[in-house]
Amino acid sequence: MLACAVAASILMFVDHRFTRMEEVRAQLTTVVAPIQWLVAVPSDILAWGSLALSDQRGLVEENRRLREQILHLSHRVQHMSSLTAENVRLRELLGAAARTEAEYITAELLSLDADPFTHQMVIDRGRRNGVYVGQPVMDASGLVGQVTAVSAYSSRVLMVADASHALPIQVNRNGLRFVLQGSGQYDALRVVHVPDTADIRQGDLLVTSGLAGRFPSGYPVARVTEVVHDPGQPFARVTAEPVARLQRSRHFLLIFPPAPPPVPEDEMWDRELPEEAEVDASLGPATEEQE
Repeated sequence: MLACAVAASILMFVDHRFTRMEEVRAQLTTVVAPIQWLVAVPSDILAWGSLALSDQRGLVEENRRLREQILHLSHRVQHMSSLTAENVRLRELLGAAARTEAEYITAELLSLDADPFTHQMVIDRGRRNGVYVGQPVMDASGLVGQVTAVSAYSSRVLMVADASHALPIQVNRNGLRFVLQGSGQYDALRVVHVPDTADIRQGDLLVTSGLAGRFPSGYPVARVTEVVHDPGQPFARVTAEPVARLQRSRHFLLIFPPAPPPVPEDEMWDRELPEEAEVDASLGPATEEQE
């Protein structure tokens, strides 16, 4: 032991004082590398085995959760079928136009913007896939945002959480319409200009209203988390949480909304009726005998 200690001390001194020992150390490392590899084989095998077992357990647990989710969604689809048929009959009775299903394509996340003050991402679909600026982007839970820039093979998406993003929404429970604005945080959105007496509650689902002509109506956007009534203030402070998994989703849907109905031109609103067609509204339309 004493000899080994002395030899080690001499080697450390020589290594510290002379640079030629670096070449000797490199040669010794090459010689010792196979021995180190053989010594590490048992630990590597144990690590690989534990990782395989943990992955298997994770897959089994994920498979169980997915089966439960399939059963839950199957139940909702069965109930939705009857509601859809009832809705079609009611729209036929009211003479309303039938709703058409929106087409979509799938996309995958490529990168996130590194700027902490913006909430944008890049997806792997572009102009060659028919993507256009302003196109709605969704995940499996709700609205994620809209496309702001398009290249040939990729697109940039502005998320609903960005402070510069706003969209018209409505309360799913009663149809009240407001504007939802991003706050710069992934888990918080602001419902702006809400009258203090408005019927909006914690837990209300906020969906797209379709008024802006960019987002189709009825898609979930956020859920109200807090409603604060400040005495003396005309507006309440309403905070909502996005239903989309903005920080976790990697796969998205790019929606192609159906074309909106044409809006009359401005000059058509100012057009006056001819004098012979003007009738007193209280008397109703003129009959042939009155003419």
